[in-house]
Amino acid sequence: MTLPVHLVPSLESATAGSAVTVEGDEAHHAVAVRRLRVGEQVVLTDGRGRSVVGEVTSTGKRVFDVEVVSADRVPEPAPALTVVQALPKGDRGELAVEVLTEVGVARVVPWAASRSVAVWKGERAAKSLARWRSTAREAAKQARRSWHPEVDALAGTAEVAELLRGADLAVVLHEDATEPLSGVDVPPSGHVVVVVGPEGGVSPDELAAFTQAGARVVRLGEEVLRTSTAGVVACAALLARTSRWS
Repeated sequence: MTLPVHLVPSLESATAGSAVTVEGDEAHHAVAVRRLRVGEQVVLTDGRGRSVVGEVTSTGKRVFDVEVVSADRVPEPAPALTVVQALPKGDRGELAVEVLTEVGVARVVPWAASRSVAVWKGERAAKSLARWRSTAREAAKQARRSWHPEVDALAGTAEVAELLRGADLAVVLHEDATEPLSGVDVPPSGHVVVVVGPEGGVSPDELAAFTQAGARVVRLGEEVLRTSTAGVVACAALLARTSRWS
């Protein structure tokens, strides 16, 4: 049986035999919804590479305690993948974040592209960002990741271009590109950035800004994918040529 995974703020001092307390919404969901009981085993992670297996020793309304049986520290996966995701319409943003988290990206950057149908402003921006971060958190637990992805605040084109300048490899997915993604050499470590455009495509001005920043414009294949699925396909194609998937 697969043990349930719960997120805690820190496991820096957790060792076999020590105690960890889980509080707040995470504990409430475990105790009130999952009906967690004393004696059950769980996995705790801090999302920064540390995880423990432990036994529940006590439960309360919004709290439970765990005695650590074993502790583990996983190095950060390399190369690290960042996906710049143009804002999709409807709930496709959460879908994109979910599958990108499952495939193992380190960072998701929401991008206000000029041709994005969706617009994040004011209260809507705050709520949308919160949903993306919640989706990433839950998907990371489901995928049993020791390192959870970061979801940045909304970025503009200039901020994305600056991000691309610092990458070891940066690619922009575009259906009219002549260079295939399959022909790109993937660095064994460092930082890889994938830019996924909106439903209306990446504009010429945006393409120019990104190529000037050092990005390569590539295509996945003959098929044109939705913005919510193109990123995960591209990441899988890149990861298949790294030690992470060997």
